[in-house]
Amino acid sequence: MVRQLRVRADGQGLHEITRELEAVVEQANIEEGLCTLFVQHTSASLVVQENADPSARRDLERWIARLVVEGDPLYTHTLEGADDMPAHIKAALTATSLSIPILAGRLALGTWQGVFLWEHRHRGGERSIAVHVA
Repeated sequence: MVRQLRVRADGQGLHEITRELEAVVEQANIEEGLCTLFVQHTSASLVVQENADPSARRDLERWIARLVVEGDPLYTHTLEGADDMPAHIKAALTATSLSIPILAGRLALGTWQGVFLWEHRHRGGERSIAVHVA
C-alpha cells in the first residue's frame, strides 16, 4: 500500500508526524512488515527523534543552525534567499527516507521515539511524503 502524506510545515523546525504515520499503518491492516517513508523535497528531511521533551528538538534545531550557517558567502545558490542553500545542505546531512518495522500492527518505535519532518526553510509550506507499507 502506498499513500501520499501531506504535511503543513509553517517554518523551520521539527514537525512530528508519528500519528499520521500510525493512521496509515492501521489502514494497511498488516501485523508485520515495513513502513518506508520518502520526503519529496530537497530542503526538508525525515528523522526519528525524542518526542517527549521539546528541549531535545530545540537543541537539535539550534545545533544544525550553528553547523550550517545562513548567509555564508561561500554559497552561490541563493536564488530563493539566504536559507536556500543551507536548507539543501541540512537535508543532505540528515535523511530523506526512513524505514520503520511494523510489529503487532504498529510502528516499532521506542518509548520516547517519534517520526519528524524536519523543515529547513523559513517559510516552509506543504510537504509531500510518500509512505509505503508492506
